[in-house]
Amino acid sequence: METTVKKLTLDEQENKGIIKMAATLIQEGSLVAFPTETVYGLGADALNPEASRKIYEAKGRPSDNPLIVHISRMEDLGKIARHIPPKAEKLAAAFWPGPLTMIFAKSGAVPLETTGGLQTVAVRMPSHPVALSFIREAGGFIAAPSANTSGRPSPTLAEHVAEDLDGRIPLILDGGPVGIGIESTIVDFSEEPPVVLRPGYITPAMMEAVIGPVKMDPGLGQEAFGVRPKAPGMKYRHYAPKAELILVEGGLPKVQEKISCLAREALGKGKRVGILGTEETRACYKEGIFKSIGTRQEEDTIARHLYGILREFDKLGVDIIYSESFGSPGLGQAVMNRLLKAAGHRVVEASEDRGIGG
Repeated sequence: METTVKKLTLDEQENKGIIKMAATLIQEGSLVAFPTETVYGLGADALNPEASRKIYEAKGRPSDNPLIVHISRMEDLGKIARHIPPKAEKLAAAFWPGPLTMIFAKSGAVPLETTGGLQTVAVRMPSHPVALSFIREAGGFIAAPSANTSGRPSPTLAEHVAEDLDGRIPLILDGGPVGIGIESTIVDFSEEPPVVLRPGYITPAMMEAVIGPVKMDPGLGQEAFGVRPKAPGMKYRHYAPKAELILVEGGLPKVQEKISCLAREALGKGKRVGILGTEETRACYKEGIFKSIGTRQEEDTIARHLYGILREFDKLGVDIIYSESFGSPGLGQAVMNRLLKAAGHRVVEASEDRGIGG
């Protein structure tokens, strides 16, 4: 299969012909990669079971890992969800369109192939104008996980999609770099109080300001192998570079010392070493290949660059990556969730001091 890449702008009228072509492919049961504000998605008709199967095949994704259904209008939610709690309506009013996914009991319109065999459906309304136009034109219901090979770092550029899926899908819509860089927050409304299954840009504090208490899923801090996932990313290793990734936790000065020590040891064994840090610590590392993920003073930069930096390390052919950790209660929590998944929860303690500087 030949993969075509079509460059888009944020001008909806200019993109009209390209989006119509993409929508036709969806209606024919095919796949299209498209930009959202979080990461690039791999889209198919969410109500077509065979189309959903094609997503799993193209990504090499386990079939029990549910897909998120993307909509473009609030009135469409009732067609795929059996019950929409008032709290969910409040969150939608506050954060949709945007990087928030909510889980509901599914209606009969949604095939089990889309939900990974579950009786619940994960739903999101993205804010990216290209995504919204594409969803509307294609029929209103697009199932879309991240547009990458399963387990790899999620794509934040169209080039990342092509690296993984060239020859596997017919079309990539190139909308340029994404704005946020990590996947949406997922909150489960099939329980009360609602449960955060995946942290993201919309933090628990932001949600609680709108609807009151939410719970954090107890499995977020550990591997959930042996558990049937209710949301994408709960069971399997995700976001992983080709190299071994090890997180170093502790007070920031101790973390720097530990990473430098580990890097020297690995270099002494002939390994090619990568170090993942921030602008604040750039000058602290003399060994290995250093990459800055952003600045701790602006957490958005850390989220935006995470996956791209992991892919850069792949291109450089490093054998092992040592990463600083991020412990803030805001977006840092979401970044740490992705890094823990990417590292397969391999963590080294730099000291007994668990506080993270910055």
